Amino acid sequence: QVQLQESGPGLVKPSQTLSLTCTVSGASITTNYYYWSWIRQPPGKGLEWMGAIAYSGTTYYSPSLKSRTSISRDTSKNRFTLQLSSVTPEDTAVYYCARDRVIRTTTPALRGQGTQVTVSS
Repeated sequence: QVQLQESGPGLVKPSQTLSLTCTVSGASITTNYYYWSWIRQPPGKGLEWMGAIAYSGTTYYSPSLKSRTSISRDTSKNRFTLQLSSVTPEDTAVYYCARDRVIRTTTPALRGQGTQVTVSS
């Protein structure tokens, strides 16, 4: 059974960098043809696809977030990480990591339970 678990601080100050990790169990993040994504949902708003790292290590980003987003991976620990810089209160959201064979989807076949991140001083 494949499981994804997000971890990271629940509170980040404005202008700082948000860093979240998704630890994957039950499957390798290098398995062919899967994309490992980050998706978020601000309060009262819809889901937003942020970016992904492919099985090959290639990264893809939402154009609206590209300048502030970095996704990387640690294959030895089977996990991948999101960094979002220069955060503002508008980045407050529930953040999900996900897996799918399709990129840029907000309805992935598999996702973690999500973690709440609040940006506030």
